[in-house]
Amino acid sequence: MNNSAITPEIIAQHNLTAGEYEKIKQILGREPNFTELGVFSVMWSEHCSYKSSRVHLKRLPTSGERVIVPPGENAGVVDIGDDWCVAFKVESHNHPSFIEPFQGAATGVGGILRDVFTMGARPIALMNSLRFGSLNHEKHANRNKSLLKGVVDGIAHYGNCFGTATVGGEVVFDDAYNLNPLVNAFALGIVRKDQIFFGKASGIGNPVLYVGAKTGRDGIHGATMASAEFDEEALEKRPTVQVGDPFLEKLLLEACLEAMRSGAIAGIQDMGAAGLTSSSVEMAARAGTGLELDLTLIPQRETDMTAYEMLLSESQERMIIVAYKGHEKQIIEIFNKWELDAVVVGRVVEGNRLKIFHNGEMVADLPVDKLTDEAPRYERRKAKGERQKSKTEDRRPKTEDQNEVLKILLAAPNICSKRWVYQQYDYMVRTNTAVLPGADAAVVRVKETRRAIAMCLDGNARFVAVNAKEGAKLAVAEGARNVVCVGAKPIAVTNCLNFASPERPEVMQSFSDVIDGMKEACEMFETPVVSGNVSFYNETEGRGILPTPVIGMVGLLEDARKIITPGFKDEGDIIALLGETKDDLSVSEYAQTILGFTTKELIESGEVPEIDLNLEKQVQETCLKLADEYLLKSAHDCSDGGLAVAIAESCFSSLNRKAIGAEIDLKDKNLSTEAQLFGESPSRIVVSFAAENLEKVKEIAANCPFEILGKVGGENLEIRFNDKQVISAKIAELENVWKTSLENQLAN
Repeated sequence: MNNSAITPEIIAQHNLTAGEYEKIKQILGREPNFTELGVFSVMWSEHCSYKSSRVHLKRLPTSGERVIVPPGENAGVVDIGDDWCVAFKVESHNHPSFIEPFQGAATGVGGILRDVFTMGARPIALMNSLRFGSLNHEKHANRNKSLLKGVVDGIAHYGNCFGTATVGGEVVFDDAYNLNPLVNAFALGIVRKDQIFFGKASGIGNPVLYVGAKTGRDGIHGATMASAEFDEEALEKRPTVQVGDPFLEKLLLEACLEAMRSGAIAGIQDMGAAGLTSSSVEMAARAGTGLELDLTLIPQRETDMTAYEMLLSESQERMIIVAYKGHEKQIIEIFNKWELDAVVVGRVVEGNRLKIFHNGEMVADLPVDKLTDEAPRYERRKAKGERQKSKTEDRRPKTEDQNEVLKILLAAPNICSKRWVYQQYDYMVRTNTAVLPGADAAVVRVKETRRAIAMCLDGNARFVAVNAKEGAKLAVAEGARNVVCVGAKPIAVTNCLNFASPERPEVMQSFSDVIDGMKEACEMFETPVVSGNVSFYNETEGRGILPTPVIGMVGLLEDARKIITPGFKDEGDIIALLGETKDDLSVSEYAQTILGFTTKELIESGEVPEIDLNLEKQVQETCLKLADEYLLKSAHDCSDGGLAVAIAESCFSSLNRKAIGAEIDLKDKNLSTEAQLFGESPSRIVVSFAAENLEKVKEIAANCPFEILGKVGGENLEIRFNDKQVISAKIAELENVWKTSLENQLAN
């Protein structure tokens, strides 16, 4: 295609504005050809350039005594002691998963795994954060069920076949995600400090190798698709969804790690979003060098591929390697041993030009820095959205029977057991998993050490939609609290920030407020942000998702013997609460599920719980001190559904432990029964411990709000409030409702 064919329609199809196209012409001093236009379109896409978010992201704390690799590389890396490090990151695959749920989710897992082992780390854990529309929506129920099943199947297929344990995550349902599900994938790996690799094309004259799977036409324009909203033709974009092969990726992992150990690699980069284009450009930009590539040498699985198609293809399981000069043959032999292609396709050169050749002709000649550092940066307009001032508490509950309320909440999609999901995952492969899915956080052992790593994914979009800054603080706090509940100290954060169009002022206002909230909370908990992802344009036909920041919190246990497992253990143990319960029903699961408020009504009129970060830190530190002294038998975060739900969940069977009852006696004349039982005040942890340790526990908790709630025992959950019996139910009945709800909804 010649230059005269680049029409305004072609420019628009590449998601470039007229102003951006003019800037390209100024940079080049000429019209770009069609291949060069494609390169600019993906490198300047929202997905690759962060052109709307970077101005805000720079406010996040990214440094700390444990931080080895901050944001900017394929994954963040933090030090866990004794020269061991963990590399981790979370990425979105939202748009592909809506179009083709199985492959969209599967390749999301494949991509995040490559981000981690590109750093030289062996992946040991996967998690996912999933959001779908309502399973009983009158119009979209069948589509939402199909999306859930397809996405879970894709995640299970890739993770199980690749051989990395999928150890935790979250699944949330809300009508706001009917047309835009969210699929966020997290991976964590371990690496020795002296064996970390970087994505830099360093060393003038060093050869560039293409390794891994052959290039096809799948995934072309995936990055630009992920930088645009959907319309009624969205499902016709299936060709932009990649196709994954987890068995080939397993071979790629082993070949890459062996090649890294050989000492032959100067730099290595995953071919992820925007494929060969982004990987080569980013490697050159980090090193301040130029690259020359000959596409004629690229292994291809389809015939007559153009330079444009090869540069923009997002075929999976591919890497680009810069080898030390003279070591090409060594790398090729390693990859051939693993039955993988490895071909020298170019070299590192002086200057800052990316020169692409195909069939003996130069098809692109572009300045690297203009594609990266000088990509457009937008200070998008921000504006607060209008909110009504009515009170959600004005509506009467559907039932006054608190037993029935508890059962309804335990069956609610956002509270019920997600075992239908995680039982499809292999969460024990490689035998590192110490705390299984279903707990507040997952825990994996670091073999050859006493250490263990805790991790969780958390987000509450309803809170963020009501108050973005406070909602973000609550999300970070809950992530930290969840890893504390298994005995780990929070050490670092990754995040996936899922939002609607940045061209809408109210979206950018909430994005900016979320960054400010995250900053404040991360600084309080000393958990720097070391990696992350921004996913904009999650909207269809003008309807956007709720602002959904997902926080990936990683914690460290210096001694795995101090792990706290969920659930009450023994008859006669004391149950207590760290923290305080307040009147926080306004934007709760109770308000939505029992009072019947829609998400829209809650957003317009609700108030999120106020969080005191100093109190939150005090509660977490107290819990960790108790764990350090081996005093706790269980700990459970009190969040969705409130105190009654947290206590009920602690009664249920887990980890080969039988279900057990509890007797609770609550007293607070300033709160309603509903607020005490089901309010969602933050900074609360339900703990249990042996009765003989009460005085020691009180001593350690002296400076923290602490209340004895009751004791473990029996077959029922008995709760009294101000000397009145408010809940009396058999644990077996409650557990059955909680365990089977999701499966029943999918079956109906």
